[in-house]
Amino acid sequence: MAMSDKPYTSPVNGSFPSSTGQLILVATPIGNLTDISQRALEALKTANAILCEDTRVTTKLLRHYGINNQLIPLHDHNEQERIPTVIEQLQQGQCLALVSDAGTPIVSDPGYRLVRAAQEAEIAVTSLPGANAAITALTLSGLPPHPFMFLGFPPRGEARRQHFAALRAMEQAGLTATLLWYESPHRLLDTLHTQQQVFGADRAAAIGRELTKHFEEMRRGTIAELIAHFEANPPRGEITLLLGPPEAAETGALELDRALEDALKTHSVKDAASLVAGIVTLPKRTVYQRALELAKRKKSS
Repeated sequence: MAMSDKPYTSPVNGSFPSSTGQLILVATPIGNLTDISQRALEALKTANAILCEDTRVTTKLLRHYGINNQLIPLHDHNEQERIPTVIEQLQQGQCLALVSDAGTPIVSDPGYRLVRAAQEAEIAVTSLPGANAAITALTLSGLPPHPFMFLGFPPRGEARRQHFAALRAMEQAGLTATLLWYESPHRLLDTLHTQQQVFGADRAAAIGRELTKHFEEMRRGTIAELIAHFEANPPRGEITLLLGPPEAAETGALELDRALEDALKTHSVKDAASLVAGIVTLPKRTVYQRALELAKRKKSS
């Protein structure tokens, strides 16, 4: 993997070891090409090379800004085998920029393993912040912005139902957060139907589509309303799916705590958890963990 030997001047602030190079995570636009910082453009221009998910996608961005730099593919299928060579180049003083096809690198994109390897090799790693589809959708959704939980892409098939069921169990144990996923347009309706079965048709939700682009759409409503809309209007483009937190009465947290507190008066933590797990629709491990927390709280008070 030959790389440029041109001198590099870091576009980021801070002091970094002079004995090694630097890995810079560069956020790129999620749709509108002007949504990129001057620091990011400077890094793409002056880095010795750019590690990118898809050279065709990154080339469009570089051409738009008149940047000519070496592109090196780094994606899910070759990241592990590329790491030793990339680390060697960084140790020799090269500075590399890492980008994904769109948005902030690492977030549901390749690069995590490389970043870990660079950190373990004590190579300077920094990030130039910018666009992110999940955060953009969260701010536009009208749903509670915090706490929130980003969960990447939902699994496929039966694993998808299990994924949502586990989250529903966590809600019944007290989790209250806005949940976010990325999803492909051809799987969106299947995902919404599964969510309707697990979380209920009336759960507040939102879908961001083609964010920052000409046909940007932010659709809000219940899961049932979103299903009806996208059955009549087949979805296209990049999609972020958001699910609002449950109503207080839906969590079952108070009922679980009351049942455990009563059981703990006369039973051990293990026996109390087993007893209560038999009468609530929650995994035994979840009930046991909550029983431990309540027992510790009682002991400390």
